[in-house]
Order: sequence, then C-alpha cells, then structure tokens
Amino acid sequence: MAVIDLKVLRENPDAVRASQRARGEDPGLVDALAEADSARRAAISAADNLRAEQKSASKLVGKASPDERPALLAAAKELAEKVKAAEAAQLDAEQAYTAAHLAISNVIIDGVPAGGEDDFVVLDTVGEPPALENPKDHVELGESLGLFDMERGAKVSGSRFYFLTGPGALLQLGLFQLAVRTAVENGFTLMIPPVLVRPEIMAGTGFLGAHADEVYRVEADDLYLVGTSEVPLAGYHANEILDLSAGPLRYAGWSTCFRREAGSYGKDTRGIIRVHQFDKVEGFVYCRPEQAEAEHQRLLDWQRQMLAAIEVPYRVIDIAAGDLGSSAARKYDCEAWVPTQHTYRELTSTSNCTTFQARRLSVRYRDDSGKPQTAATLNGTLATTRWLVAILENHQQPDGSVRVPSALVPYVGTDVLAPR
Repeated sequence: MAVIDLKVLRENPDAVRASQRARGEDPGLVDALAEADSARRAAISAADNLRAEQKSASKLVGKASPDERPALLAAAKELAEKVKAAEAAQLDAEQAYTAAHLAISNVIIDGVPAGGEDDFVVLDTVGEPPALENPKDHVELGESLGLFDMERGAKVSGSRFYFLTGPGALLQLGLFQLAVRTAVENGFTLMIPPVLVRPEIMAGTGFLGAHADEVYRVEADDLYLVGTSEVPLAGYHANEILDLSAGPLRYAGWSTCFRREAGSYGKDTRGIIRVHQFDKVEGFVYCRPEQAEAEHQRLLDWQRQMLAAIEVPYRVIDIAAGDLGSSAARKYDCEAWVPTQHTYRELTSTSNCTTFQARRLSVRYRDDSGKPQTAATLNGTLATTRWLVAILENHQQPDGSVRVPSALVPYVGTDVLAPR
C-alpha cells in the first residue's frame, strides 16, 4: 500500500508510463490514476463550495424575519441534502483515487534493466569458484557435521523447518555477530524489533500487494508475522518528522523472519535455501531523497565487506524492473557461488525504495527551509541463515570437514568443523 509521488505523475506522466512498461505492468493505470486524481479534486471542490453555501444559508436563517424563515428553511434543507450527496460522492472519489494510486508500483530509476527475472545485468564478479571434485551439498555436510537437523525439524513443525544444532547454531550466531559489528562500526543503531506487526505497517511497506500470499497472518489478533525486519524498522518512525540534519538514520535489525513460500512448491525443497523461518540482520536507512542513490551504494559496499569476510565467490547483479517488487525503484543482489548447483544463488538484496514507503507511512524530515518533506528509505541484508549454504559448500575439504572462515573462528571456537 505504498504510493508514488503525485507530483511526478502530474509533471511527468510519460516517465511513470515508461516505468510501468519496463516492469511489465499496465501503463494504462497511469491515466486511470490521473483521471481519479482529477475527479477527486473536483469532488472535494464541489463539496467545499456547497458547505460554504450551506454556512451562508444558515446565517441568513438566523437573521430572517418570521415571514422569510419558512422559505429559507426549505432552501437550507435542500442544500443539506446536496451537501450530503456531495460528501458521499467525495468519499467514493477518494476511495477510487486511493485504489488507483495503490495499483501503481514505484517509478524505477534510470538505468534499471527492463524485463523479468532472467533479464538482470551482471555488474561485477568477485573471486573464483573453488575446484572441488565431487562436492557434497550443504545438507549432506550439515548433517554429517552435526550442524542442523532437517528430519526432526519436519517432525516438530512440518516441511521446510529445521533445527540448527551445536556448531551450526554457533556458526549462525558468529555470522550475525560479525554483521552486527560491521553495522555498528559503520554508524548503524542495532535493533531487535517485534516480529508481529499491525496491518497498516505491513501494508505501508508494500508487502500486502502481489506477494500477500507469502505473509503469515495471525487472524485472531489481526497481526502479521514479518518476512524481514525491514517491516518493523520502516514502521518505527511512522507518522514522525525526523531530524536528518546530521545525515541519514541507519538501523540494523536482527530478527527471526517468516515466509509462507506459497509460490515455490517443488523449488529448493532440500535443505535451508528456501524455508519458512530463518534469521536475518537487515540494514535499514532513512535519508533525504537526494542522498538515496549514494546510500544505496554504501549498503552494497557493506554487503560486499561481509561477503569478503566469509570468503565466498560472488557476483553483483542489477535486478530487472519486472523482478523488483512494487516498493523498490532499484535493487542490487549479491549472489554467491553454490558448487553443487553450478550456479550463483542470492545471499543479499539491497533496495532503494525512494519515497514510496515513507509517503504511505508518513515519515518526513524538515528541509533546509524548515518545510516537512517525504523521506527516502532503503534496505539491505547484512547476513541471513541462507549464507550457511555458501559457507559450507565453498569451504568443504576432501575429508568431509569444512574450514571456518577466519573472521568467524573467534565466534565458533574452531577453525575446522569435522565429522562427528
């Protein structure tokens, strides 16, 4: 339920149409919104005029002589009916406008590739895939090393659940401690947010649109389980005016995340690549809109720093417009090499949501003249459970053990994970 800037729509509708086409979405929605905006403004004006007329008429009734009063009262009654009808028409126009506004995704940034899931552009490739003879996959490694237990996870909770056990739990906690340290050293405030949020917060971040079926809902309490701490962090400053005079506000949220994975039957059913519950450290930034693109690059640089620390080969891709999600104006993914799949798989995403989320959540800041303006928001992964897949598979050794990246050794307590 996030929304685009109406100023952009009014001043440059062609840019919004081009964005819709690049996303593979209907450019006709732009004209529908323009018409709904015009109809809403006309309805507001009509209702305002009638209310003003009604106010004047009621003053005349008060001043009228007994002879004049019946005719004036009859006219006032007729006006009251017109006002009631105009207010109903205004409400209908407001609802039509809101629906038309919510139907349009964020306007993409110039340079974003057009197309769908397979139309990304590779921006950089870092490191060489390891030369492994008959590599084991992360499930075989994890189970032989006592790092996780898929079978008992399924027994307790169903498919796509797991226990992280012993050194596997230490490996994840070490990874997250490293992410937290990286974040805090770079000016982020560490947050452990609630993972159940109200509908307006989930909607405000754009997660109840096309991907609403991915979200777990607790119906008895009308709350949603978050799929990323981006959601509570975006809601943290809802309906506030921020002080951004000293620069962007950066938060790092450590939370458990929940995803139904409704559209992924048969995909990545083995192991911990695509699961219903996982942990994540997520960077979230509030800044002035003109700072957003530079801040996006900084988020990407911090992600690269984390991937360098776990010593895995990876590539950076510029996601195509049709694969962005409604809130993002641009998104970069870092994908790590997974030896047994002979391909790169997503470990991090970072999105520039420009003013799209903040407009819906009413997050503003004061510009240099003191006037409130809509802030920009960005988000980016700094570590998640899925990273264990890349660590295990890339650092496996011929004897079935796994070398622990040196940056994680202090947290795990050993430099090699050996079979039990």
